[in-house]
Amino acid sequence: MVKQRCPYLFASQPVFVGAQHIRQMAEVVRAVESVVAMPQYRELVLAGSPTVAQLAPTGALGVFFGYDFHLIDGHLGLIEINTNAGGAMLNAVMARAHRACCADLGAMAPTPAEIESFEKAIVGMFRHEWALAGRTVPLKTIAIVDSSPWDQYLYPEFLLFQKLFERHGLHTIIADPSEFEWRDGALRHGIQVVDLVYNRLTDFYLELPESSALREAYLLEGIVLTPHPQAHALYANKRRLALLSDARQLEGLGVPPSVQKILLENIPRTEVVEAADAQRLWAARRSLFFKPVAGFGSRAAYRGDKLTKGVWQDILAGDYVAQEMVKPGARSTGRVDSPVSMKFDLRAYAYNASVQWLSARVYQGQTTNFRTSGGGFAPVYTTPDASVGE
Repeated sequence: MVKQRCPYLFASQPVFVGAQHIRQMAEVVRAVESVVAMPQYRELVLAGSPTVAQLAPTGALGVFFGYDFHLIDGHLGLIEINTNAGGAMLNAVMARAHRACCADLGAMAPTPAEIESFEKAIVGMFRHEWALAGRTVPLKTIAIVDSSPWDQYLYPEFLLFQKLFERHGLHTIIADPSEFEWRDGALRHGIQVVDLVYNRLTDFYLELPESSALREAYLLEGIVLTPHPQAHALYANKRRLALLSDARQLEGLGVPPSVQKILLENIPRTEVVEAADAQRLWAARRSLFFKPVAGFGSRAAYRGDKLTKGVWQDILAGDYVAQEMVKPGARSTGRVDSPVSMKFDLRAYAYNASVQWLSARVYQGQTTNFRTSGGGFAPVYTTPDASVGE
């Protein structure tokens, strides 16, 4: 299926990252999580969020947060946080394949035992979410939910998750949100009662009509939903990057100076685009990247040096942030006598303030796209000294 539907899902070359930068990414994740845990941060952010996001999610934290970084010339920049990041299971499979064909990788790559441990940790993470929500009976049924999941580019990953969960005794459904109903105090898929929903929807606040059963079940605490609307409001809305990169706001929230330093050094300056600042931002556009506040998958995101006047008017009329440009890393692929220049970013999959796995996405063009020959998910090999290897 991968060969037929998504031939550029896996890159032809790995990416090399120094151990010090891996530690630095983990430090940034912990710093962000420490701020999000502050009551004053949550009160400020949730006050302007949709009602469904203000509902306390009964303990669940949210699975598979994706912290996306650019790394170039030793400089690290957190460019985005996602709360339903895809690809973790695909990366585990990829790691097994690389180990199978490259036996001399040594300590640079994860060992088979580490890969197996990661897969077990995935299952344990979902069981932990179940327990955090106060459920005392065993978790039995998981639903992986996305819009028309069989048409999604990463549908093969859903099948891999299904196999993983079922190997651990968890009955698993893959379904569109419209296939569920809230009936007799339970979320049902046909006759099957669903315990936990692994949420891959980009309808982050369950606002669409087809999400109505999920929304009702969530509001009535009839399911454990992970990740949930509040997680998106706290982390993934692009306005949060504006707050987390603003020294004045961090100071006002009472963020410790040591945490402020980590955030300000590693999150590129981000600001909400306001009409009053149009002239200044247009003049500075070549050093900025513009993203919709509620965007995902790099949709409607623009490099400032590529902007037309027409697109600029759309940005001003929309809900956007402007982020200081941090160029992606560079990687050469192909033959030695005819190398091809590629870009890459790094994704740290995190849960409960800890990095679970690190992957790279290799591409050409403005943003990651999984449409580039030789591009796609790439394993990250760790070198002891160099920041980025050749």
